[in-house]
Amino acid sequence: MIAAALMFSVLSANAGMSLVSQAVTADDTTAVKKAEVVIPETSIIDEVIWVVGDEPILKSDVEAMRLQAEAEGIQLKGNPDCTLPEQIAVQKLFVHQAAIDSIEVTESEIAQGVDDQIERWIQLVGSQEKLEEYQRKSLAQIRTDMRDEYKNTLLVQEMRKKLVEDVSVTPSEVRSYFKDLPADSIPFVPTEVEVEIITQQPRISMDEINRVKDQLRAYTERVNKGETTFATLARLYSEDGSARQGGELGYMGRAELDPAFAGVAFNLTDPKKVSKIVESEFGFHIIQLIDKRGDRVNCRHILLKPQVSADAVEQTKLRLDSIADDIRAGKFTFEDGATFISDDKETRNNHGLMAYFDRETRTLTSRFQMRNLAPEVARVVDTLKVGAISEPFTMINEKGKLVGAIVKLKNRVEAHKATITEDYQVMRNVVLAQRREEVIKEWLADKIKHTYVRMNDRYKDCQFEHDGWVK
Repeated sequence: MIAAALMFSVLSANAGMSLVSQAVTADDTTAVKKAEVVIPETSIIDEVIWVVGDEPILKSDVEAMRLQAEAEGIQLKGNPDCTLPEQIAVQKLFVHQAAIDSIEVTESEIAQGVDDQIERWIQLVGSQEKLEEYQRKSLAQIRTDMRDEYKNTLLVQEMRKKLVEDVSVTPSEVRSYFKDLPADSIPFVPTEVEVEIITQQPRISMDEINRVKDQLRAYTERVNKGETTFATLARLYSEDGSARQGGELGYMGRAELDPAFAGVAFNLTDPKKVSKIVESEFGFHIIQLIDKRGDRVNCRHILLKPQVSADAVEQTKLRLDSIADDIRAGKFTFEDGATFISDDKETRNNHGLMAYFDRETRTLTSRFQMRNLAPEVARVVDTLKVGAISEPFTMINEKGKLVGAIVKLKNRVEAHKATITEDYQVMRNVVLAQRREEVIKEWLADKIKHTYVRMNDRYKDCQFEHDGWVK
């Protein structure tokens, strides 16, 4: 049980306060009286300010959210002392429902999300050292502290998706919504582009591949001799986001894994043994079984990526430069080059046309806003005219590998006010988002109504976004 009255307090050393109690002997039959001390709120280090269900919200939770918003330059709406506790309370309602509905997220998703967030922070403050100084923690400790918070963020996202998965709108509803809408309320469509890409992977020398394999064999030998554990080596040396979890990936189905990796992982039977070396699209691995449950396997792995030499990168850019010249000379089209020459498996079958999964609309689209493109691609595309082919450049692909690339700008639609004829999908998304938000608000209203909520009196006069918090 959580004691709602739990409060840790620090008193100023020179405040002149002291706790006074009456001495009591064994013979004393009088009631014990304790002196009460009024503690200024500014002296409180931490306290439970809300309880939602059986989950506490601490003052420190609110302060941490406030500091993170400030660090990321996020403007907080309303009174943060009211809005931030409510945001945390709403998150707890979603996480609680996710547990009831058995919604899960994988350790690899959590690790990747944490890595992405840390990378954004490093770019924001300028370096890893500055981030550690600002947070007053090592990078390893930052990762550890972020893990549970980011897991909850993913659970909230998945729960929200489930709640609105059946929401839909018809074309007539879209037209009706925008028919009488004031002109200044019509959505503004940012510049969108369609891009085709050809990639080539730099050739890695056999000496470098053998170096990586020898290193993995040495790790296997150390584990087999009992010198150390597989998990320890993964934490120290693996180049995958799962390193912090000792290489553990969590329970995953065959389709969620690289085919070559899955072929070995699902054939492991002895948790004490280490697999042979496996080459995947990500690099080279060794794998250790943890457990199997039906058609899902939980294993840990160590990933090492062969290093690409500067000479190999330059040779790749020269090959791409030659390909671009042949296309410009009319020897073959960019689309044919993407189909038969490109190393990019994701776009080869689509003549090089790039596409991404829009999480908001849950659809696959080839129309990118600049923010949705890989940064290296966006920088190049921004200077191209429609139909033009770029100079060769390098980028990190979705597998975390360095590749060379050239791109062609297939189409550009400049920023404009949406129209029902040209931007139906955009306008449909506006109406769909509104419908989904209405469903979420209805669900929250019902959830709040049937959930035990208690808060300190000083929050009861707050203007909350959702009704029903004050019982």
